[in-house]
Amino acid sequence: MEKVKAKKHLGQHFLTDLSIAEQIAQAVKGHHEVTKVLEIGPGMGVLTDFLLKGNLDLYLIDIDKESIAYLHKKYPELGDKIIEGDFLKMDLSDAFHDKFAIIGNFPYNISSQIFFKVLEVKDQVTEVVCMLQKEVAERIASPKGNKDYGILSVLLQAFYDIEYLFTVPPHVFDPPPRVNSGVIRLTRNATENLACNEKLFKQVVKAGFGNRRKTLRNCMKPFNLPADFNSNPILDLRAEQLDVADFIFLTQTIEASRGNH
Repeated sequence: MEKVKAKKHLGQHFLTDLSIAEQIAQAVKGHHEVTKVLEIGPGMGVLTDFLLKGNLDLYLIDIDKESIAYLHKKYPELGDKIIEGDFLKMDLSDAFHDKFAIIGNFPYNISSQIFFKVLEVKDQVTEVVCMLQKEVAERIASPKGNKDYGILSVLLQAFYDIEYLFTVPPHVFDPPPRVNSGVIRLTRNATENLACNEKLFKQVVKAGFGNRRKTLRNCMKPFNLPADFNSNPILDLRAEQLDVADFIFLTQTIEASRGNH
C-alpha cells in the first residue's frame, strides 16, 4: 500500500517510532471500564495498530481523504467505524450515545479547539490520551502558580485529573515538527456540575487571564462585584494564583450579587 503524504495545511506529522506509539496506546486505562475509543487523525494507523491489540471498540476519524482510503484498505474489518470528517464539526452526542475515550496525535494548530469540544461533551468523554505541542501539554497539566497555567488549564482541571506522561522529540516524526511534543492523559474526575453557573465561570476565568499581569481587582471590574467584597484578599492575587475552587468562589460571589439587585 502506498504511503500517505503528510499534508502541511492539515498540520500532519506522522509518528514513525513504534515503541512511542505503543506507549501512547497503552496509556489508555479504560477509566470507568469504558472500551469505546475514538482516535482522532489516525493518518496511516501507527497508533491504531497498537490500539487494535487491546480489547477496544475502536472508531477512527480523519479529515484527510487519502488517509481514509488508506485506512479502509488497511483495516477492512472496521468498516463504517472509519469516519471521514472534521472532529470539530462532528455531533459527538449523536455519534456516540454512551461514554467513550479519545486518543490521538492531535494536529498542533487545532489542539485547543479539540479540548473545548471535549468540554462540551465532558459527561461522555471519560478519558483523553493525546500527543500535542509540548508547551500546550505542559500548560494543560500545569498547577496554579505556574507561568504556564492558563484558561485551558482551569477549564479542563475543573472536570479532569491531568497527568503529563512523557516528552517526544521531533526526529521520530515524518516530517519532523520544529518543536518537542508532550503526551498527557486526562481522566474524568467526580465533578458532575460546578457549584456555580458554568457559562459565567468561563467568562470569569477568561477575564482573569485576559491580562495576566493585572490583579483580579482590575480584571473583575466588568462584573461589578459588591462593594463589601472589595477588601477580600483574593482580589489582590493574579489569575495564575487561583485554582478551580477559587474561580468557583469568585463566580458564586458575582452570581449572588446579581441575585440581590
